[in-house]
Amino acid sequence: MVRLFAFVTALLFSIQVHAADIGDDGLHKTSWMRDTFKDLSEDLEEANSEGKRLMVIIEQRGCIYCRKMHEEVFVVPEIRKFIEDNYFVIQINMFGDVEVTDFDGTALPEKEMVKRWGALFTPSIYFFPQEVPEGLMASQVAVANMPGAFGRWTTFNMLNWVVEKGYSSDEPFQKYHARKFESQKN
Repeated sequence: MVRLFAFVTALLFSIQVHAADIGDDGLHKTSWMRDTFKDLSEDLEEANSEGKRLMVIIEQRGCIYCRKMHEEVFVVPEIRKFIEDNYFVIQINMFGDVEVTDFDGTALPEKEMVKRWGALFTPSIYFFPQEVPEGLMASQVAVANMPGAFGRWTTFNMLNWVVEKGYSSDEPFQKYHARKFESQKN
């Protein structure tokens, strides 16, 4: 029993060490999030120059589902590394006032941009193609959107599906995930 307690304590401590910090805005902050001017066209250009995909995550202060993603999913070493290696991540505060410039040139405070995109849940994660047609807003060009918190394998498989450009194939994400999940649960 003492051994089990020591193992669980060590495991919980290691998770806490790697969990994201909370910023002054009440949102989780990670090393893989980028601090940019939140101009999505510029961010996409920078992501492309690094060979990464642009990902925008919308969160809010006190969101229990955001906390779940940061403390239970994003801390999984395989997921954390995959994000670091493959994604250029921008965080948007659902009720924030920082100006965001959309792909179509519209500039609004975060809270207004979130409304414009129709995002209702946090976290909401938008994934973007490497090229965006002119005159369209982010919610129109996103290749995938994850509204809400999902578990380890759904999140990991979505991250992979986007990098593999699964959205351009005949296999929808749900079938991709079911196929991958069969081998992952063992």
